[in-house]
Amino acid sequence: MRPQEKTQKWIKRSLEDPIAKILSQNSCLTKIQIETLLIDALTENIAEKPLKYEEKAKLRISAVSRGAFNRTLGQARRNVIRAIYTIILLGYVGISDGTLLDPYIEIANRLQTYMNTYREALGEQMTTTEYLAAIATLRNDLENDLKQLSKPRKMSGKP
Repeated sequence: MRPQEKTQKWIKRSLEDPIAKILSQNSCLTKIQIETLLIDALTENIAEKPLKYEEKAKLRISAVSRGAFNRTLGQARRNVIRAIYTIILLGYVGISDGTLLDPYIEIANRLQTYMNTYREALGEQMTTTEYLAAIATLRNDLENDLKQLSKPRKMSGKP
């Protein structure tokens, strides 16, 4: 399998992950923008040499021109910055005190723990039934909690 195909397969699998789907559906990024950010980050981290934007554009699941790739990347980066500024603004004007954000911070920490555990299991080839069951349970709990947190009423602080 060619490197381009391997990259596209990895991106596709990442975007189809149930937790990634829940997160992306409730983010301010489009699927294409997430794909573009993944390609940009992935190629910077694992390529032996910096890839040109023309090469990155070819890695998209549906290949695009360099210009389209760059526009999408710029839009995605602006949306990420806007999302961060939205959180800062809510704190600044007093709409979100710490307790309102606590469940989101907690689930972010749990997601990090899940990812670290999953990577560790892959790296050490840990495939015992008990270990895989524990990871599956953690994943299911995260999916359910993410679905609950994505409901707009959760921001009201009411049940």
